[in-house]
Amino acid sequence: MEIGISTFVETTPDVKTGEVISHAQRLREVVEEIVLADQVGLDVFGVGEHHRQDFAASSPAIVLAAAASQTKRIRLTSAVTVLSSADPVRVFQDFATLDGISNGRAEIMAGRGSFIESFPLFGYDLQDYNELFEEKLDLLLTLQKSEVVSWSGKHRASIDNLGVYPRPVQDPLPIWIGSGGNSESVIRAGLLGLPLVLAIIGGRPLQFAPLVQLYKQAATQAGHDISKLPIASHSHGFIAETNDVAADKFFPPTQRAMNVLGRERGWGHYDRQAFDAARSLKGALYVGDPETVAEKIIDLRKNVGITRFMLHVPVGTMPHADVMSAIELLGKEVAPIVREEITKWEATQ
Repeated sequence: MEIGISTFVETTPDVKTGEVISHAQRLREVVEEIVLADQVGLDVFGVGEHHRQDFAASSPAIVLAAAASQTKRIRLTSAVTVLSSADPVRVFQDFATLDGISNGRAEIMAGRGSFIESFPLFGYDLQDYNELFEEKLDLLLTLQKSEVVSWSGKHRASIDNLGVYPRPVQDPLPIWIGSGGNSESVIRAGLLGLPLVLAIIGGRPLQFAPLVQLYKQAATQAGHDISKLPIASHSHGFIAETNDVAADKFFPPTQRAMNVLGRERGWGHYDRQAFDAARSLKGALYVGDPETVAEKIIDLRKNVGITRFMLHVPVGTMPHADVMSAIELLGKEVAPIVREEITKWEATQ
């Protein structure tokens, strides 16, 4: 069972002071967070790609590369790369470069993206949303398999027998498919034999179990060995010394961030009642003391089938010291509990 962190490198206003830290400061902070995650024994750190004022990381590979030479073991991934509006050649080159700097610890998490700012920014039509992803994933997988590439498509210039460099240390460079719970994307990942990441950020995590089974069925039908296909989740959460402290620190910035996004997307108001309901054992928020969060991760592994858990923290701007403390607790207290219990459980299966 792998355990790690994901972040969107938020730069939203502080809920108490209204202060907005600079993109530069937040980027330096997240490099410190990655280094700490490595030091406390976490397995993976993911940085999401966004192209708007309230997120600082438009280029996850550069952020991860800044931490690569300061870390030794932790795997470094996008979370996600918005492949639909990116050039797959540059994506592959960036992460192959990261793979070289980190000596084989880079991963790409490819997704459509739930934010759309990158489409007009890079000159793409949202009406081509699905077609763009399918075509660009095809090119990315071609680059993963071959040093010299010939490829043609509709939305990008053709490549005629050209080499793409640098080549990664890992062969192949890992490419995951990120999904918000769409059955079509889950089936696609299974048919292609690619690792799957589920964004479990609402409802009940147990509801994702049928999607995991659908993924495994598709992979099996396509002739892939499902024992070699990891399944990850990315879920909002925060850890502190007690459940109440964790909830009281995490709720205000989360509420602000969720309601700003909710106004953009037509969601209902996010309040403390909804937040507390999601903190229950069967809810999608991993907020509490180490024992509580560990129990929820163990439940996710046993009942949904997740083999990698990524705690997404923060949601909205939080004090850097609080985020660092949560990362330390995840690595030093939560992870050992989870790994010990899951090792025992897997021995009985």
